[in-house]
Amino acid sequence: MNKVKYTLHHTDQHSAARLGTVRFGDQVYETPMFMPVGTQATVKTLSPEQVAATHPGIILANTYHLWLRPTPEVVAAASGLHQFMHWPGPILTDSGGYQVFSLAKNKKKDITENGVHFKSELDGRPLFLTPEKSIQIQNLLDSDIAMSFDECPPASADHRYLKHSLERTLRWAARGKAVHSNPNQSLFGIVQGGAHEGLRRLSAEETVKLGFDGYSIGGVANDDECKEDMYKAIDFSVPYLPADKLRYLMGVGEPVDLVEGVYRGVDIFDCVSPTRLARHGNALVPGLRQDAQGNPKENRINLKNARFKTDFTPVDPTCDCYCCQNYTRAYVHHLLRCEETFGASLLSIHNIRFLIRLCEAMRAAIKEDRFTAFREDFLATGKF
Repeated sequence: MNKVKYTLHHTDQHSAARLGTVRFGDQVYETPMFMPVGTQATVKTLSPEQVAATHPGIILANTYHLWLRPTPEVVAAASGLHQFMHWPGPILTDSGGYQVFSLAKNKKKDITENGVHFKSELDGRPLFLTPEKSIQIQNLLDSDIAMSFDECPPASADHRYLKHSLERTLRWAARGKAVHSNPNQSLFGIVQGGAHEGLRRLSAEETVKLGFDGYSIGGVANDDECKEDMYKAIDFSVPYLPADKLRYLMGVGEPVDLVEGVYRGVDIFDCVSPTRLARHGNALVPGLRQDAQGNPKENRINLKNARFKTDFTPVDPTCDCYCCQNYTRAYVHHLLRCEETFGASLLSIHNIRFLIRLCEAMRAAIKEDRFTAFREDFLATGKF
């Protein structure tokens, strides 16, 4: 495929929400877009054909995991990720940075100017990942979009550390860009800086100066980060990103966060959450419910619960996915209670399609300049 080309078609009159398209050669996809995650060159429990039936645009694969297994050399020998995993659409590979900082064995690592020393989560062997190595791996994987290697500091890091970290990330981004050698692969830069306005502006402005094909907002998917800080990070980054380039919020997949991200000018999102939720029996559905304290809980039900044993309605009567068009809550409940993997597959199909349908609804709202009302209604009801 050719490098990504983003076109902005319309901005909502009452918010920063953007309607656009991304083009890869003769393949064109609309944004806002949710991207399913295929960590190890597969979306968990699903075939490529099942993923395609949810009508996604781009999907993801993970540089760190594919570096360890089967190795980028094996993928390259198979003529790249598209052939290896039998996926005809565009693929984005992350840099491996997040996994280095979150999955390294015992989470012990030595961050140096040259790169990061850490131990494999698989067998404990020592590994060393540099900005150059990350890009070289992604060049071999032959994804359509590659990500710059960045440091992923914890949300609890102080201002001084975050500034030091983002400055190193900028140096790493320049080094990675210098060795990027796949002419058909786009390279994105990553903005860091925590929830600090000055740091986000510094990181965004300096990353843009390096001249990437698109830009992502990183450091917002940490386990210890609150939603308010996530939204601040977006608000503090977006004004300094080019209007004619794709904006990517990394690792975010809660429905409310997609709506809030689009409201603030984000174009694309990814997260493992729809398939992870499915493996635990959770289905994304329209509508909010309350917990025991009366606080609103997000769009989900757990089909392992006994109350679904004789519920012969679709998982979501409003949904057009394969699961909802063919099976009932009672059947999925049965599969989950028997630990049959088909249950996780069905819910994975549904959950991915739920987020893609949400993006479709947001695109329609932007087109009609009613996104602010759409957002208010979704926050109040969880419905779209």
